[in-house]
Amino acid sequence: MSIAPRDEPEASEILALTEESESREGAVVVQPDGWARPRGYVNGAVASGKIVTVAGQVGWNPETCVFEAEDFASQVRQALHNLVQVLLAADARPHDLVRLTWYVVNRDEYVEAKKEIGTAYREIVGNHYPPMSLVFVSGLLESQARVEIEGTAVIPEHAV
Repeated sequence: MSIAPRDEPEASEILALTEESESREGAVVVQPDGWARPRGYVNGAVASGKIVTVAGQVGWNPETCVFEAEDFASQVRQALHNLVQVLLAADARPHDLVRLTWYVVNRDEYVEAKKEIGTAYREIVGNHYPPMSLVFVSGLLESQARVEIEGTAVIPEHAV
């Protein structure tokens, strides 16, 4: 299947698409009785429809494969932007995400940048928090990468 490229929307356009997509019936959150409510993610989700898988996205310019920033928060912002661009190319929206896995090379960098990460996440993905895992690794293939984010989305059946 070939997907034609399209112009990259700005963060505000992505958020508008996210809000628009919230009207699509998506995943149902799974929260076991008695469990504390998690912050920034959910414990599980159930969805059906067209599955979109997104390879790990790093914080580089995807057209040049050059890292334009070295700091952790900026790389997260770019990686999230890249992930959303792949979703949009597949006619999915950030609200269709049902799973995110973050690979991070330095725990302290992540903790220190949590506020900036939260801001970037809400601006790019919106207020949609799928099940997420955060994995600390000794390194990534791209030596300048501080973070890599992969995702899975499900476009609801009635939206396909």
